[in-house]
Amino acid sequence: MVEALRQNPSFRRRRGPLVMVIMDGVGYGKYEQGDAVRSALTPNLDELRARCPHTRLRAHGTAVGLPGDDDMGNSEVGHNAIGAGRVFAQGAKLVNRAIASGAMFEGDTWREIVGNCAARQSTLHFLGLFSDGNVHSHIEHLKAMLKRAVEVDNVRRIRVHILLDGRDVGETSALEYIDPFEEFLAELNQRRQADVRIASGGGRMKITMDRYEADWEMVERGWNTHVHGLGRQFANAHEAVVTLRRETGAIDQDLDPFVIAAEGAPVGPVQDHDAVIFFNFRGDRALEISAAFEQDEFTPFDRGRRPQVIYAGMMEYDGDLHVPRKFLVPPPSIDRTVGQYLCASGVRSLAISETQKFGHVTYFYNGNNSGKIDAALEEYLEIPSDRVPFEQRPWMKAAEITDRVVAAVVEGRFDFIRLNLANGDMVGHTGVYQAAEIAVETVDLCVGRIRKAVEKAGGIMLISADHGNADDMFEHDRTGAVKMENGRPKVKTAHSLNPVPCIIYDPEFRDEYETELRPDLGISSLAATSMELLGFTPPPDYDPSVIRWKIKL
Repeated sequence: MVEALRQNPSFRRRRGPLVMVIMDGVGYGKYEQGDAVRSALTPNLDELRARCPHTRLRAHGTAVGLPGDDDMGNSEVGHNAIGAGRVFAQGAKLVNRAIASGAMFEGDTWREIVGNCAARQSTLHFLGLFSDGNVHSHIEHLKAMLKRAVEVDNVRRIRVHILLDGRDVGETSALEYIDPFEEFLAELNQRRQADVRIASGGGRMKITMDRYEADWEMVERGWNTHVHGLGRQFANAHEAVVTLRRETGAIDQDLDPFVIAAEGAPVGPVQDHDAVIFFNFRGDRALEISAAFEQDEFTPFDRGRRPQVIYAGMMEYDGDLHVPRKFLVPPPSIDRTVGQYLCASGVRSLAISETQKFGHVTYFYNGNNSGKIDAALEEYLEIPSDRVPFEQRPWMKAAEITDRVVAAVVEGRFDFIRLNLANGDMVGHTGVYQAAEIAVETVDLCVGRIRKAVEKAGGIMLISADHGNADDMFEHDRTGAVKMENGRPKVKTAHSLNPVPCIIYDPEFRDEYETELRPDLGISSLAATSMELLGFTPPPDYDPSVIRWKIKL
């Protein structure tokens, strides 16, 4: 529990609400070429930057709790930071520590899993995102666990089910991971006389890694592929990727599922008494496959034969619901969030986004906790996302979200409204430049509509982002030149390392604070900023607000 925030007697609260607009995936690009934010038509944002207090915030690396400043930010850690007001060590960093110290391998879950497989001579399965993107997983974590299981814990038979990335890394980079990994497995097998193989795979946006129950058919396809070994068969993963690319023209994240077979039989279906580790550390795209393995009463699809296995996640993906029941590394323990303080202070709030980012403005913003903090004060509103490729609908559900936000501002029931416009991120991930420009222009139109409502109500609009993406759509070399592929710029689908905007639109500004905002802060500072713009004094250990007050708080 937290205490109510202290009022700031020097700041008179505005007539209308504070509206925090999170423009997901919209940053300030480093390069002109490939920056769909810069090339998009954005008259509303341009005018706000020209007229209003604004600064740039860091949204990647150590500023959001990741291991190093070469690590791109992401929506999970971004919303954690925005809602926590301080920087907590995040999944990638926590797993790195647990592996380096050996704590992971001394834990009860690891010991139960390897003990089971060694004693029963059953198979240990690893399933997860297969890249070094370090947003949902890292291939080095997988390799460390494989080496430990084989070399120390006497597990002889292991199967790896790979979800191809092409989203947090290069869009057609799968073979850059598969080929060296096959060499790693060959050496491990020969050195230890083990049987470790890739057993199945497919694109992350095609199978397994759905989130927020947007498309359970993805999870069903993954279940049938990984668990039952059903699907198109190939001799190895390299052959599968080359063939599927040639036949479909799809990038890695969209490749169809495949099964590795020998003599016509799949090499790695999941059987009774096996163990399964889902090695993603990020939770949003891990919850549904975890439910398929763990829940006795399960209705989203027919699982068919459900093998009796020990199932574990890399981390606990939902700290409130305790999913999964077993995990290898404890998640970050985020306490005293903005949401808790505002509820304790009687602030009425609305959190709204479409399905693709709904959990980010609720679960992640609230420190990885499900459900409302105070149902009497909070309202959560999910706008169902379209189930089509995002480049085909780059406007997504931004207009519908904006409709509800504008109505809420006019209605006057809420003191604080937070919303996520997912376009810059979800469309940016497709790598389709024209669609990304339209996505950014859509966000700009929505910001303009919200601005008018805020002005009429006498509120404040705080505009920022959780990380960059659409601002960096092409690959660049060390000199800054665009990399070319088949005569065209090489597409980048991953998040950027770029700073993001922070703009304060305060139409009833009374000269209480400096119009020049603090530079060199991270997005965790949005928490204290929000509290101050609501008329409160933030907790002393929160990261500093961007506001420079003329009168001491």
